[in-house]
Amino acid sequence: MLGGVWITVLVTVLGAAGALVVSFAFGLLSLSRGRPQRFVARLFIEFFRGSSLLVQLWWLFFVMPTFGWTLEPLAAGVLAFSLNYGAYGAEVVRGAVNAVPRTQSEATVALNMTPYQRMRLVVLPQAVVGMIPPFGNLLIQLLKATPLVYTITIVDVTAVTQSFRAAEGHELFIFSLALLVYLVLAYLLTLGVRFLERRAKAAVGQDEPARRRFRLRGPLVEKEAA
Repeated sequence: MLGGVWITVLVTVLGAAGALVVSFAFGLLSLSRGRPQRFVARLFIEFFRGSSLLVQLWWLFFVMPTFGWTLEPLAAGVLAFSLNYGAYGAEVVRGAVNAVPRTQSEATVALNMTPYQRMRLVVLPQAVVGMIPPFGNLLIQLLKATPLVYTITIVDVTAVTQSFRAAEGHELFIFSLALLVYLVLAYLLTLGVRFLERRAKAAVGQDEPARRRFRLRGPLVEKEAA
């Protein structure tokens, strides 16, 4: 079971890293002023969101060899998760960037910032705060989708569970154990996402402790001034 847990964690981490790259690449591309770039981004997003993740996984593993590209099971699984969840993440990136007040961008224009500086220094740091919670939800969904790799011969938690059940029975024990494993992994990921969210808020001055200190200190400052 520990070996299966390691494979599940590895697929989750690598798939999430790939999905993050795809999310930003196509999310920002969908915000481009060029119509061809926006068309390519929308085509990619709608294709991978609109088709089945399981079929995408099978297509990469079973169909790609007919075109001369043979992928190892782990590579096929990670690529499928990266593309599928990256398409969902691209919409998160687009929505978060659009949610940043337009006045922020207008201020950067007044400061003669280049578009790259505007995005990197002003827009993205604020947008990331809004991205983290939905990215956390996608991460949990990705973890719960990892049992699909069992269908392409990867020995993850689900594969170990099925092998034990077939050999020993004891369905109550083994399925309860698998349920507990996924629950613990999801909870650990949730804690990590909450930590990142607090750090991101602190980086842009949105952390609750700072606001609480300001509320407590404000009346004292006004009293001293009077």
